Amino acid sequence: MKTKILLYLPLILLFCSCSVEIEKDSVEKWKDEILETEKNFALMAGEEGISKAFMTYAAEDAVLMRNDKLVIGKKNLAMLFESQASKPKDESLDWKPDFVDVSASGDLAYTYGHFTYSYTDSTGTIIESRGVFHTVWKRQADGSWKFVWD
Repeated sequence: MKTKILLYLPLILLFCSCSVEIEKDSVEKWKDEILETEKNFALMAGEEGISKAFMTYAAEDAVLMRNDKLVIGKKNLAMLFESQASKPKDESLDWKPDFVDVSASGDLAYTYGHFTYSYTDSTGTIIESRGVFHTVWKRQADGSWKFVWD
């Protein structure tokens, strides 16, 4: 019996180490997916508008915190953006994640980094606001990533 255990032990260890390597590769692949999603999200915000980008990348159960209030669900997000009828001139939102991590199961991820929001006010003055963002991402049934918290 001891001989069999000693014979199979190296094989078991080999399989376990391969599994860990595959997990690391998967997590790195998922991190790359999130970074690509963030990049496309920011590009859309710049090219097609902030509200369209947020509505495109929001999950149905997404939550935004704006002005110390929670906006819960994609329908309420749409109402928030529709209520902002007069958008500032030259409005822009730029951001890039400084950090990304993904769960070992590959279904949740988060990013954080710095953002800059700017616009031109009615006097022609450029107003700029800088801050830190934190986004939680959830893999959808179709394999895409949508944010559930921003």
